[in-house]
Amino acid sequence: MARLFGTDGVRGVANKDLTAQLAMDLAIAAARVLGEAGAFHGDRPTALVGRDTRISGEFLSAAVCAGLASAGVDVVDVGVVPTPGLAFLVDDQDSALGVMLSASHNPMPDNGIKFFQRGGVKLDDFLEDQIEARLGQPWQAPTGGAVGHIDSDAGDALLHRYIDSLVASLGEVRLDGLKIVIDAANGAASLTAVPAFEASGATVIGMNNTPDGLNINDNAGSTHIGGLQAAVVEHGADLGVALDGDADRCLAVDADGNLVDGDKIMAILALHLKAQGKLHNNTLVATIMSNLGLLNAMRDHGIQVEQTRVGDRYVLEAMAADGFTLGGEQSGHIIMSEYANTGDGVLTGLQLAACMASSGRTAADLASVMTTLPQVMINVPNVDKMRAGIDPEITQAVTSANRELGNGGRVVLRPSGTEPLVRVMVEATTSEHAREVAERLAKLVAARLAL
Repeated sequence: MARLFGTDGVRGVANKDLTAQLAMDLAIAAARVLGEAGAFHGDRPTALVGRDTRISGEFLSAAVCAGLASAGVDVVDVGVVPTPGLAFLVDDQDSALGVMLSASHNPMPDNGIKFFQRGGVKLDDFLEDQIEARLGQPWQAPTGGAVGHIDSDAGDALLHRYIDSLVASLGEVRLDGLKIVIDAANGAASLTAVPAFEASGATVIGMNNTPDGLNINDNAGSTHIGGLQAAVVEHGADLGVALDGDADRCLAVDADGNLVDGDKIMAILALHLKAQGKLHNNTLVATIMSNLGLLNAMRDHGIQVEQTRVGDRYVLEAMAADGFTLGGEQSGHIIMSEYANTGDGVLTGLQLAACMASSGRTAADLASVMTTLPQVMINVPNVDKMRAGIDPEITQAVTSANRELGNGGRVVLRPSGTEPLVRVMVEATTSEHAREVAERLAKLVAARLAL
């Protein structure tokens, strides 16, 4: 049976794959597993529960709160909050557990559940497997005064505490004089992004920040960058910041409307931190999907790049293991460990703007440190994705393609961690060559792994 937890928690179509019953069962199992693992201090552990703006988040968060309380955990229902905001608050409030209801950049019918343990850190694979194994098992539920209490009144104060922490991350740097357009994707950052940038001194134009429960990520945010690109040019802005539904990722747009993706943002931040002596061991952590141009640019500036599996959790694990201060993904999950335990889109946007303000340079000028190699990604659906790494013909074809591309390109072929498909990514010196190799490999994957 397929593992319930993917690379970023449990996801599926709300009320079909991800039901209220499953949400409650997961909450109960998580409370039991973490309690037995010694994560709860004292007799009355506290959990924070947050959600993004999807309509399904209302009934799912209610189910999670009910499950935790039934397991003897006191619950603070934070309400709508970015995923990194919940992670910050779990650490800030010294809570034993955090539960976030969100499917991040996925379309509205989807939703998801992810767990944070004390310190605001995502659970490792072992604990997730333990939770999955406990689902539906008989247990001795507490009764009487041993059941948990649910507090629904503290959310606003906690949200403002998170916003204050974002502003404080800039230290003495102010964003006065910068005009910035922010696309909140009608998601969780609709309540936090504009206030944080305005409090930092920027002139802010907000867009897609009127969520109605149905419009999250709908032609908005980091997965639909075109609207922001047009708005930045229209308003004569210095920078555009695009967030996703739960605001854990950030993509940017320069004054001319050009995309500044996660790789370029990492390059800018890495050089900035190195100049300040804050880039630990002169090392950036990135995934195998980061563009080869990032590796080349970092090498030219004396910065080593340590690469991990795809998923910000693996970036974070590598950072924590060796004390690295910067890591992230091309998709815009950027982790700055001095300020946060997870990717934070609003924090990333603020730090990028601070690089502009402190250097007096434009976003385009800062991003020019890196030359992006042409990259083609093809998603191959309706295949047995678990055989992608072991099929001998596919393995041989990937080896041959890498030999053909030489030092000017590469192939990454991997199963998606969140969707039923295989991703074929090819980089080459020309887009035509990358496309030809990618299409060739995609056809082979479709033929060899067809269901």
